[in-house]
Amino acid sequence: MIHRLIKAGVRAVLMAFLIAMPALFLSEHSADQAQMVALLALIAAMLTFVEYVGDYPSIIEFRDAPPFNRMRFIALFLTVLMLTLISRGETHPGMVAAALEGIGRFVGDALDFPYSPVRLMCLLATGDMTPREIELIRSHAGLSYLASLLTMGVFLLVVRVLNWPIRTGAFNFWVNLPLFDPTAGGDILYRLKRDAHVNVALGFLLPFLIPAVMKMASAMIDPLSLTDPQTLIWTMSAWAFLPASLIMRGVALLRIADLIEEKRRRAYAQAELQII
Repeated sequence: MIHRLIKAGVRAVLMAFLIAMPALFLSEHSADQAQMVALLALIAAMLTFVEYVGDYPSIIEFRDAPPFNRMRFIALFLTVLMLTLISRGETHPGMVAAALEGIGRFVGDALDFPYSPVRLMCLLATGDMTPREIELIRSHAGLSYLASLLTMGVFLLVVRVLNWPIRTGAFNFWVNLPLFDPTAGGDILYRLKRDAHVNVALGFLLPFLIPAVMKMASAMIDPLSLTDPQTLIWTMSAWAFLPASLIMRGVALLRIADLIEEKRRRAYAQAELQII
């Protein structure tokens, strides 16, 4: 019990630090903004602690199937950290910020071709932005997109090479998929593959849809100010992380469907041998 409390507490602290990181590293923020960030960090920490301190999950999927959630958290954490360091370099120049911005600029320039996700994010720049602010949008987009691609690639290797999620033990379907309703009707194998395909399709489409939706919404409501460092950091992080998370979930569901199909095949073969 004590071990579980410590692990849940560490996860809660890390989640709170993730939410508060841009506000802590960047000096330009108002008192109201700091209070809002502190409240969000506290709520995220409490939800994380309650979720992991219990015996069974209620919302978080694949809680007992590492390293799925760990990889997603590390990817988001590193993305926010790198983008924060780049933004901090505007007021506190340093070698780390310059190196990260150089990588982001290189990737952003390479992916900035017509109809690419990076080009669509750059089109969100308004006419009153300076060339430097547009360059920051491109470098942030390139670096965050690179982080998401690397995360998906590593997860595919973990699934195929390291035989996730059964390498370390049996996979408990109902514990790791608490939001999946087994009584909804239909074959569970068909539903798993359908949900997996939907998640993968959405993951591929969202990098293109999010900039388009933001562009259309800016004509009706006040657009997000990408000149604000914290807004830019969270916008780019969400734009890159959400599609990657959906694709990873789709790949995980397909893997679970393959395991169930393989188990059914063995059960049917064993039943036929018993009949013979």
